[in-house]
Amino acid sequence: MSDAGDAGRRLPPLNSLKAFEAAGRRLSISLAARELGVTPGAVSQQIKVLEDHAGGPLFRRDGGAVALTELGARLQPVLRDAFEQLKRAADIVYGPTGRRSLAVSVPPSFAARWLAPRMVRFSADHPEIEVWVSADMQLADVAGGRVDVAVRYGIGGYPGVRSDLLFEAGVVPVCSPALLTGRSPLQKPADLARHTLIHVGNGHVEEPRPDWAAWLKARGVTGVDASAGSRYDQTAFAIEDAANGRGVALAPRAFVAADLASGRLMTPFADGYLPTDMAYHVLTRRNGGREEARTFVAWLRREADADDGTVDEL
Repeated sequence: MSDAGDAGRRLPPLNSLKAFEAAGRRLSISLAARELGVTPGAVSQQIKVLEDHAGGPLFRRDGGAVALTELGARLQPVLRDAFEQLKRAADIVYGPTGRRSLAVSVPPSFAARWLAPRMVRFSADHPEIEVWVSADMQLADVAGGRVDVAVRYGIGGYPGVRSDLLFEAGVVPVCSPALLTGRSPLQKPADLARHTLIHVGNGHVEEPRPDWAAWLKARGVTGVDASAGSRYDQTAFAIEDAANGRGVALAPRAFVAADLASGRLMTPFADGYLPTDMAYHVLTRRNGGREEARTFVAWLRREADADDGTVDEL
């Protein structure tokens, strides 16, 4: 009879148990909220849910401090041990015999031009982490846990998640070395009138970045049709078109650093850089997410920092 009764008993919601365990361990709603990556109001609401299940209060005010009631003091160590056991179970599942997976969402051109060439280094340093990369422009559900890490191009201010600057996204003109010589050598901005301008984005697939109209206006160049030329919806395709000698593209410096260093691409004008308020940002859960996510984000930052010296010379 007892076994049947235990089997039919409903467990309190896991979120309420987690909220109470953190608040009880820290004796602070705000510190628990920071640990869990939620608001203090959300923690208080979850504790209220658990109190409804328990049939009594779990905290009391002791002067200006928060203290556990007798019921709360009995429950907190049990939950603490239970979550420790769950962590130990996770260590077994994701231990040396199994690889830990990480879901990452990035824009297509970022994946092709910046991330993919570097992933061999991450895999060599962290063979225990299996990274699944989704290359698309859809807003990833980082806060809800569907994706561990996302990289997005924009002005920042992403709600509900932690957002850190990875690198700025100013652009430079790039072209094949072949365009710098020959019948119509590209030597000064006005010479663009005799070359094909390669454009990126229409606002649907890849967010708009500084375009040729803005670049020409910033340099006071006239006589060049800023709307003419070929068009792609992703920067990676435009860069490849430029490398093949078809025209001149505008590209983020970080995307073309390796090609410029190797001589596959050239920047035809010494003062060609155009800054922007757009940038690439790394998004994670408010508390930084799982250990694997924090490891990956730290690696992204090191890679971006290593680029600084290179791109600053362009």
